[in-house]
Amino acid sequence: MNENRSSRLKLAACVAVLLALASAWLAVRSTAVAQGQAPPQSNQQAQPAQTPQGQPPGGQQQPPPENPIVAEIRKRIAGQEEKPAEEVFKNIQVLKGVPAGRLLSIMERGYTRALGVRCNHCHVPGEWEKDDKETKLTARDMVRMNATINAELKKIKTLVDNPTVNCSTCHRGQPKPGANRPEGGARPQPQPTPSPTP
Repeated sequence: MNENRSSRLKLAACVAVLLALASAWLAVRSTAVAQGQAPPQSNQQAQPAQTPQGQPPGGQQQPPPENPIVAEIRKRIAGQEEKPAEEVFKNIQVLKGVPAGRLLSIMERGYTRALGVRCNHCHVPGEWEKDDKETKLTARDMVRMNATINAELKKIKTLVDNPTVNCSTCHRGQPKPGANRPEGGARPQPQPTPSPTP
C-alpha cells in the first residue's frame, strides 16, 4: 500500500513539474505575442518551406537533410542497421535492443532536435563510446527517467489517449529544460472567473 502511494506521489510530482514548465512556457509565449513580439524560438534555424519540383503545394514535406556525421556513420554500419545497437556500437547502456539504424535516427531526430544541440554536446566526435562528457551521463539518466514516467502514466487508468512524455516535453529545443522561462520565476496570473449573467 505504501509503495503504491509512493509511486503515485512521485508521478504526481513529475506531472506537477511538467505542468509548471508548460505554464511558464505558455506565459512567455502569450506575453511576447501580446506585446507584438515574436515568441521565443529554439536555437535551431527555421528552414523555409520548399515545394519539391513537380509536386503541388501542400504536398508531403521532404525530411530535412541528414547530418553529415550521421550520414558517415550510416555508411560505416551499412548492412548492420537491423542488428541490436549494442552489437554494432560500443558502450551502449540504456538503448539496448534498439536496432542500430534506429539508434542513429533517435540521436539525430530525437535528441538533437529536442535539445537544439549537435552530436558534440554529449559525445566526443570520433570516439563516440567515451563517457568523458557529463551531458552524456545526464542523458542516460534522463532516458531512464523518461521510461519511468511513461510506465507510471500507463498505470493511470483514467487517462485517455495513452499520453507519453519525451525529451521535447520539457526541453522544447533548449539544452536546459525551461531555459526560456521568464526571469524571477514569474508565473501567469490566473484570470478571474466571470460571474454568471442573471
